[in-house]
Amino acid sequence: MQSFEVIGRWLMFLGIGLVVVGGIFWIMGRLPALQNLPGTIKIEREGFTCIFPLAASILLSIILTVVLNIIARLGGR
Repeated sequence: MQSFEVIGRWLMFLGIGLVVVGGIFWIMGRLPALQNLPGTIKIEREGFTCIFPLAASILLSIILTVVLNIIARLGGR
């Protein structure tokens, strides 16, 4: 069984990661340009609104792929 120190370290990294991801989503929610990209499907009915940000999802996927590939190459993996 792993020591509590190792488990605590993993929980700290997980918490920091969640704060960073939450901050990114918070900032993205305040940028109106990301909500009005072409390719965003918006369904509005009485008392119901559903938004599918397809273009933003594809854009985010491309950006993350490039960034993670750069990090992996710099890390020697």
